[in-house]
Amino acid sequence: MGHGRTLEYPKTAVNKVNRYNVRATYDLEQIHGIINDSTVVHVSFNTPDPSNPFPVTLPMVGVVASFEHPSSSLGEPLDIYLHGYVSSRLMNLSRNAGTTTSGTDDSAPTGLPVTVSATKVDGLILTLTPNTHDVNYRSATLFGYASLVTDLAEKLWAMEQITNSVVRDRWRFTRIPPDGAEMQSTSILRVRVAGGSGKIRLGGPRDEQKDLVREELRDSIWTGVIPVYEHFGEPVPGKGNRVKDVPSHVAEFAKERREGNERYATEAIVDTSQD
Repeated sequence: MGHGRTLEYPKTAVNKVNRYNVRATYDLEQIHGIINDSTVVHVSFNTPDPSNPFPVTLPMVGVVASFEHPSSSLGEPLDIYLHGYVSSRLMNLSRNAGTTTSGTDDSAPTGLPVTVSATKVDGLILTLTPNTHDVNYRSATLFGYASLVTDLAEKLWAMEQITNSVVRDRWRFTRIPPDGAEMQSTSILRVRVAGGSGKIRLGGPRDEQKDLVREELRDSIWTGVIPVYEHFGEPVPGKGNRVKDVPSHVAEFAKERREGNERYATEAIVDTSQD
């Protein structure tokens, strides 16, 4: 679970992790990797509707990438691209926000303020007492400003990146490019990231000393870890499918993700870096 040092998001009042800060990471590569390893991210935003005081959270499909610097690694500053329906509330709010600035400051960021988050659960930690039960996990949160992508080349590029984030290399094995109606009904949001942070929990049970010295507890209560990982099953053909064999890019992707997720969850249990 060791990790080389890369660029980090600066700590601010917005993104600083306070509780269990030993688990905190501001490492761009780790944070971006968690987002891109998640099939679904959650996007939160506020609406100007006075009748709805609650923040809105939507599950969406997205990817961390850079159109301006497409060869950038995950350890470099990147944007988030999100896919959605053209007339959805988030798209409409972002469209309106993208045409205004805050006050008279020309340098103020434009776009709808959003929070994008993702979490991967890697294990259930069972200890001697309920209060020390825990979860092995990886979580990432990014803060930024969302605006609609209007450039056709960037929109097509983003649609390709998002498609390939779901199943690697899937875009080129489909009917492309999307037709006019599909392009009109689809909107892409670009989130300019202003900051972010992550939290990662590794290891096994961490019981308190006051319980570890009680032999009757240790002799009667099982402690340990149940590994948890997202399982990518064997591909199942659709009713309209006429291709006999599962394409290699589909089968290999499912196999690699299945084995990789199980391997990470298993290795996380024996990691002692946070002990």
